[in-house]
Amino acid sequence: MGKIKSTKITPKSVGRFLLNNAIIELLIIMALIVGFTTNNFFTMGNFNNLAMNTSIRFLIALGVSGCLITKGTDLSAGRAAGLAACVGGVLMQDIDYVGRMFPGMPQMNMFIAFLIVVAITGVNGLIISILKVPPFIATLGTQTAIYGTTLIFTNATPIGGFQETYTKFTSGALFNINGEKVLPYLMIIAVIFGVVFWVLYNKTTYGKNMYAIGGNENAAEVSGVNTVRSKILIYTVAGVMYGVAGFLLAGKSGGAASSLGMGYELEAIAGCTIGGVSTTGGIGRVGGVLIGVLVFEILKICLQFMNVNPYYNYIVQGLVIVLAVSLDIRKYLAKK
Repeated sequence: MGKIKSTKITPKSVGRFLLNNAIIELLIIMALIVGFTTNNFFTMGNFNNLAMNTSIRFLIALGVSGCLITKGTDLSAGRAAGLAACVGGVLMQDIDYVGRMFPGMPQMNMFIAFLIVVAITGVNGLIISILKVPPFIATLGTQTAIYGTTLIFTNATPIGGFQETYTKFTSGALFNINGEKVLPYLMIIAVIFGVVFWVLYNKTTYGKNMYAIGGNENAAEVSGVNTVRSKILIYTVAGVMYGVAGFLLAGKSGGAASSLGMGYELEAIAGCTIGGVSTTGGIGRVGGVLIGVLVFEILKICLQFMNVNPYYNYIVQGLVIVLAVSLDIRKYLAKK
């Protein structure tokens, strides 16, 4: 019988672990300090706010993660979610709302509206994947095009007057105890999609091909992987996830506008990178994506409780993104 290989814990290995997860550790420490020095941080209301915001970002990050694992990216994620929010918002306007964008349109069923939205954003993902240009350039171009499309569609006008069933579902919870929401529906939806993606990444040919392409695309092609078809599927699935997130985001917000979703793609990329999805390709886990998105949302909440000027928030978040990517590149170079 072969010997069971044991992992020896040494000061060097502990130091490497602490350095590789430095951002997560610092943000956890920051959350504890803020929690014990300010009021209302450790409350159910704050937890619900964190859970619902994290859920939306997690859905977007799941889509982005597949692109990053294949050494690609998707800079159109936030704008696609914004388009989905606006289209979903228009479809879900109440028939009696005086400011309805299309007064002659019949009242739309929520499930049908949802299918229309994800179909639109899924097509966007399909277009990106079949373009024979680097993902960075392709998604940068589609990001701008989608924003222009959203402005034309909405005429830069805010959208409101949603059906009650829509807003109740997207902002509601499974239980309501003493006026506090317990297990928000958005969190349950995010968990379901997380499980689905875990299965996709770990138990299917989809995930096997995705990691193979990210590890070495040429070797993947030689071994029989249809890299073109795999990338089309990965970017289309990503587009669908932006549609899901955008549709839920509009209902949660109680309104939609062309600016909704702006910058979400950078938050998703940051969350993925913090959670261990390597920008060098071939590495990334669903659990890590969730942790990365969660700690990034905790950072934003901590800054709010610390009464930091909102303008400075962007500087802090930008520095975290740069630090996360630099640590990822450092790990990659250390392995070479």
